[in-house]
Amino acid sequence: MTQKSKGPLSGITVVDLSRILAGPYCTLLLAEMGARVIKVESPKGGDDARAYGPYVKGKSTYFASVNRGKQSIALDLKNESDRAIFEKLLAKADVVVENFRPGTMEKLGYGWDALHDRYPQLIYASASGFGHTGPNSRDPAYDMVVQGMGGVMSITGPEGGEPVRVGMSIGDIGAGLYTAVAVNAALVHRLKTGEATRVDIGMFDCQIALLENAVMRYTVEGEVPGPLGARHPTIVPFQAFKTADGAIIISAGNDGLFVKLCGALGMPAMAADPEYKTNALRQKSHTRLQGEIESLLRTRPTAHWLGVLSKADIPCGPINNIKQALAHPQVAARNMLVEVPDGSGGTLKLAGNPIKMSAFEDPKTRPAAPDLDADREAILSFIGS
Repeated sequence: MTQKSKGPLSGITVVDLSRILAGPYCTLLLAEMGARVIKVESPKGGDDARAYGPYVKGKSTYFASVNRGKQSIALDLKNESDRAIFEKLLAKADVVVENFRPGTMEKLGYGWDALHDRYPQLIYASASGFGHTGPNSRDPAYDMVVQGMGGVMSITGPEGGEPVRVGMSIGDIGAGLYTAVAVNAALVHRLKTGEATRVDIGMFDCQIALLENAVMRYTVEGEVPGPLGARHPTIVPFQAFKTADGAIIISAGNDGLFVKLCGALGMPAMAADPEYKTNALRQKSHTRLQGEIESLLRTRPTAHWLGVLSKADIPCGPINNIKQALAHPQVAARNMLVEVPDGSGGTLKLAGNPIKMSAFEDPKTRPAAPDLDADREAILSFIGS
C-alpha cells in the first residue's frame, strides 16, 4: 500500500477492547484513517455485536458495519498466558480503547494508573455510560438510557406528543465520535510533549453537549424546551411543510432568505407583513405563517416546489426514506456507500467514510470485518510471540 492509501494514522496501533457500538464506532473511524486496529475479544463468542442481526450466511452485518478493516485475536484476560500476550501487545500499541463499566479494567489489573506506569507511551481511552467520575459512574447504561436521561428524547417527536427516541443510536454514536476526536487530540499532544494521556468519555456527557440551543434556551430564558416535530425552535420559517403529496423542508435561515422565499412563492404581501419583518417577529407568529405557506404548498406536489425553490436558491429538500437517501446521486458522488466482503464470497454495501482528506485516497472497497480470532498468527508475529 502507498502512504496515500493508508491514511493519516498510518503507523498507529490501536488495541480495541470495546464491544457493541460506542467504542467500536470510535475505532472504526481510527481504522478508516489508517490505524491498525486489533480487536481483543473474549474467546466465548467475542464482541456481543456478533450476535446481532441482520445476518448474511450466519454472520452479523451489524458487527461488520462497525468492525470492517480491523483484526481480531481472542484472549481471556483472566488467563496468565493470554495476559502475557495482551501485555506484549500493549507494549507495541499507541492507543488502547475500552468501553467497560468503570472499575472493570482495574479489577483485571489494567486500569489507567497501572498501565501508565508500565507503558508510558500508551494513550488510554475509555467510553462509558457516565464517565469515570461522579455519582453515576458505576451505573450501567445503553444508548436509549442516556438519550432519555440526557434530555434528547424530551425534545424529539411531535409537539405535545410522547417522548421519542432519536431514530439512530445517537447515544452510542455521539460517544464514539467524541472518543475518536479525543484520541486524535491525545496523539497530537503526545507528539508535541511526549506525554500520553487518559481520555474519559461519558455517553451522558455527550448527550448534554449535543443539546445545542436547548441548553441556552433554558439557562438564558428559563424555558424548558419540548418537542416541536419538524420545526426549528428559534428560526422561522425553518421546518417541514405539507404539500399536495407529502412534505418539503424549507430553511429560510435569515431575513434576506425569507424575502427571497416570498418572492419565489409569489407571495410579496407576506414579505411586507409587519409581523414577519424579522426572525423574532416571525417566531411569535409562526403558526399563522406556517398556515399561509402551507395553504399554497398544498396545491402542488413536492417535486414542483423543489424545482421552484431550488431555482431561487432557497435551501430546501425532500424527506427521503432510507432507500431514497441511499439512491441519491450525491451518495455515489461522495463515495458514501462502499463495498465490503461479507465472508461468504459476496459483498455488503455499508456506509462510507464522511471524512474526506485531499492527501489520502477514499477507496470504493474496504477490508472485511474479522472472524473471531482470525488474525491470531499475524498478531503474534507482530508482537514477537
